[in-house]
Order: sequence, then structure tokens, then C-alpha cells
Amino acid sequence: MLARRIIPCLDVSEGRVVKGVKFVQLRDAGDPVELAAFYDREGADELTFLDITASAQKRYIIIDIVRKVAEKVFIPFTVGGGISDTDMIKEILKSGADKVSINTAAIKEPELIKKASEKFGSQCIVVAIDAKKNSGKPSWEVYVNGGRTPTGVDAVEWAKKAEGLGAGEILLTSMDKDGTKEGYDIELTKAISSSVKIPVIASGGAGTMEHVYEALTRGAADAALLASCLHYGDFRIKELKDFLTRKGIPVRL
Repeated sequence: MLARRIIPCLDVSEGRVVKGVKFVQLRDAGDPVELAAFYDREGADELTFLDITASAQKRYIIIDIVRKVAEKVFIPFTVGGGISDTDMIKEILKSGADKVSINTAAIKEPELIKKASEKFGSQCIVVAIDAKKNSGKPSWEVYVNGGRTPTGVDAVEWAKKAEGLGAGEILLTSMDKDGTKEGYDIELTKAISSSVKIPVIASGGAGTMEHVYEALTRGAADAALLASCLHYGDFRIKELKDFLTRKGIPVRL
């Protein structure tokens, strides 16, 4: 079994790391460059940087912060937010990112996934899916523009389409669970993981180390994204990896 990855997430707005609940009620969590360096030292396997208001504000990603973060970390580094074409992807990769995460633009122009994976390699193209459960149904709808806009697109079908177009990875966020610390949406995570062959990163809801274990086992995720519980010191990455090792989950120590 491949080692499961622990990935801190830096949601950045106005140049600061923020964290909210269900994509709203944002509060400050620190400086992105300092936090990136801290998580690199702490033993994170990768780092994800998301400029969460870039798409909604129709502006360019904060490229200077991307460069500063890239200078501080020695682990794979994913950048997302407002990425709309291959020229932007090229600039972000040149600025030091190892992967890019696309969401809103991929829904608007699915062929962007194909173009990007052919030009840069599927290994660095992550398709982010923000999904909310449909009331009374075992299905989820994809949202874009930082969770502001429903699309009518089914999350499972979109994940399969993204894989077919060349995505190398799915970053799956449950909008219902985001920031709640009540645990990942295992049903959603399992539905996506069992529908695609590419790695799935579970995101949204981590509050305890047991929650991460459940996402990696019952949810069949390949990696776990964490924000609030790490930013506010509920536990540390080494504690989490030790816990997962005792539970029989392979991780990079």
C-alpha cells in the first residue's frame, strides 16, 4: 500500500491565511509564508495554497506570495485560485509550485484539463471539486467561485469526466463539513474514490486524528487535507502520523 499523505491547506484571502465554517465566517489564521515554513519543518508531505477569493473577484492569483512560499518549502506545493488558462499555469509552475489546482475554470471549460495535462503532464494537474449534498438524495452538486455558485453538475460524474480529460488528482472538499471539525464526509469521499483510479484528497471537516483515519480507511482517500485543526493547534503532524502508524496506515515518517 502506498504511503498516505498529510497535506496542510493554506486558504489565503487578502494575503492572509483564513479559515471559516462551510466557506463563510472567515477568521485570521496567520501569515502564509510563515505557516508554510512551519508545516515544512513539521513533516507535512505536501502543502496546498488556495487563493480562495481570486475566482469570485475575477482577479489574478497572488503570485508574489506564491514565490515567497516556494522559497521556504522543500515539499511538493500545490497552488490554486483563479487559474483560467495554460499561461497562468505556466507562470505559477515557474514561480515554484509543483502542481496547480483548477476548479471554476475547469467547469466552465473542461478542455482546459486536457490542454493543461498534455502541456505540463497530468501529475501536476489537480482538479478541485467543492461539493454540497443534495437534500434528501445520495448525490452531491458541484459549486464554483469559492463555493458561491451552484452548477447543477453531479460531483461523481464530474470526477469521472475530469479523470478522463487528464486530471492527475482530485481535491475533494465537502462544503457541508468544511470547518465544522465534525469529520470528513465519508459517504462523499467513498463515492468519488470508488469511481476514479486517480488519487483523491479528502478535505473538509477534520477535527480529530480519528477523523483522518476514517477518511483514509472508510473513505478510501489517498491523502487528507487539514486546516483548522493544524492552524489552531488541536494536534500536530507528528502526533497524527504516529497515531496513523499505530493504526496500521502507512505514512512517511
